[in-house]
Amino acid sequence: MRVRDLVERYGLEVEAGEAGLDREVRFGHCGDLLSEVIANAGQGAVWITVQGHQNIVAVAVLRDLAAVVIASGNRPDKETCDKANAEGIPLLTCKGNAYELAGKLYTEGLA
Repeated sequence: MRVRDLVERYGLEVEAGEAGLDREVRFGHCGDLLSEVIANAGQGAVWITVQGHQNIVAVAVLRDLAAVVIASGNRPDKETCDKANAEGIPLLTCKGNAYELAGKLYTEGLA
């Protein structure tokens, strides 16, 4: 599955990083503690979080994540979007909470 498939299937909004929409999504990771994501998120994961600050882009680059989904109606600020665009990291948003989206991804085989 590609990031653009997630966008279409789950009605996610692309906030930044359109250049990375063809990245392959291998599995998902859900969490808000940056050190935990650094330690445990696998390469190619889509990361679901409620955070929208610049450090999420740095973590995504460090772990070579496919995309970051900011849940619960939260949105990234302009500086975060600028950084994501520069790095080619898709930043997506969803209105639903992280639990709901993670459940859908898991149920449909993205584990």
